[in-house]
Amino acid sequence: MKVTNPQSSSVVMERTTGVATVSAASKMETVYERVHQLANGNAVVLFSVSGCCMGHVAKQLLLGLGVGPTVVELDRETAGLEIHALLYRLAAGNDQQQPIPAIFVGGKFLGGIETLIACHINGTLVPLLKDAGALWL
Repeated sequence: MKVTNPQSSSVVMERTTGVATVSAASKMETVYERVHQLANGNAVVLFSVSGCCMGHVAKQLLLGLGVGPTVVELDRETAGLEIHALLYRLAAGNDQQQPIPAIFVGGKFLGGIETLIACHINGTLVPLLKDAGALWL
């Protein structure tokens, strides 16, 4: 259909753009809710990508401490790209460069691999894990 009236055209564009914006915002809310539910429903959540060496290091460190993290591999998730974008924003807010792997402990965003290892080295990781209910010792 050819639109000859410029005002009609702009209304159609605004409606289309508005629907797309609402749809994208709605999808991001759903992604945020999924991440929020995972983080609050599990003592430790590790977001990574299958085959990521740093994700493997994070998982092995946690397993070595006796913690069985919930692992979410973003390349195998339907909303993986959207979750990755959300994690990127979280990591940027914490002055971190790499959003993946991303670790949540006790429903709170701990950070990436650098933060996880730093907490392990300075002795604050085990108390965090105990407070989150991931360790009972």
